[in-house]
Amino acid sequence: MLFTFSKVNQVLTISATTLILALGATGEAMAQALNGAGASFPAPLYQRYFAEYKKATGVTVNYNSVGSGAGIRQFIAETVDFGATDAAPSGSEKSQMKRGVLLVPTAGGAVALVYNLQGAGKIQISRQVLPKIFSGEVTNWKQVDSKLPSKPIKVVVRADGSGTTEIFTSHLSAISPAFKSKIGASKEPNWGFTVLKGPKNDGVAALVKQTDGAIGYVQDTFARKNEGATMQTAKVQNKAGKFVEPSLAEANKAMAGITFNADFTANVDDPKDGYPIMGMTWLLVSKQYKDAGQAAQIKKLMKWILSSGQNLNNELEFTRIPASVAQKVSAAVDKIK
Repeated sequence: MLFTFSKVNQVLTISATTLILALGATGEAMAQALNGAGASFPAPLYQRYFAEYKKATGVTVNYNSVGSGAGIRQFIAETVDFGATDAAPSGSEKSQMKRGVLLVPTAGGAVALVYNLQGAGKIQISRQVLPKIFSGEVTNWKQVDSKLPSKPIKVVVRADGSGTTEIFTSHLSAISPAFKSKIGASKEPNWGFTVLKGPKNDGVAALVKQTDGAIGYVQDTFARKNEGATMQTAKVQNKAGKFVEPSLAEANKAMAGITFNADFTANVDDPKDGYPIMGMTWLLVSKQYKDAGQAAQIKKLMKWILSSGQNLNNELEFTRIPASVAQKVSAAVDKIK
């Protein structure tokens, strides 16, 4: 009889411990982990966001940097709590998001042109030549600048469906009707000539570093992390005719003249000044979640990113979202159910 009582008491003790772990001091359910997937362009920023958010709230946010295309697909399939993309979803993609979608802009950033050309210093690429390199018309570095070594250009692009690629090809389409007609803006373009392919931003950077004569495009933070003796960033000619390097200062110049649309998208294909190859990045959240707890956690995370999180952007070479826009997005987040 004593043995039976002890076993019951043990069960009661375990149950009470489980209850204490599941509930906070106030009796409210503790925060669940949130899961997201998508763009690699903002991955360094999101990793920092979610590390700081855990310190501030105790909530774990898991983020899988799989590329914008895969992020949109996982969001549609509802296998994640939020998606992430550098390319706004198409009308067809939105129609498959049965719980609706709110695009939450988190940052702007530069797409850097990285190259590995032994025997050359800093290079600059004109608006006329750049689209021709990435459409296979300019194939030797001598064609870029007569002072450069006579070496074949080896173009490195993304192997996956990529918002970074859409940002880059959108810019090339904006400055070159020929590129727009032949290749166009796309997450997964048909380049139409022989290219080397690397997975995600870090894969492109790694491939450029190990290939003499290579040129590719990556989000600027990846360029800064990998820049060295075998890889540099090129100066690119902007709409004002200036040759500029990707930098936070030049990115801020470019973003200064950007107008946001009602759905919080923005056209940054060819800014008037500053660094010319710019992109926006968004988190995708549902307008209605399966349960109130999940919705509450998403709302808290998004509002933190739009306020405290923005203070981290500049540290990682990303531009902030204008305060007036962030306030409007935050108001839209409040309506999530």
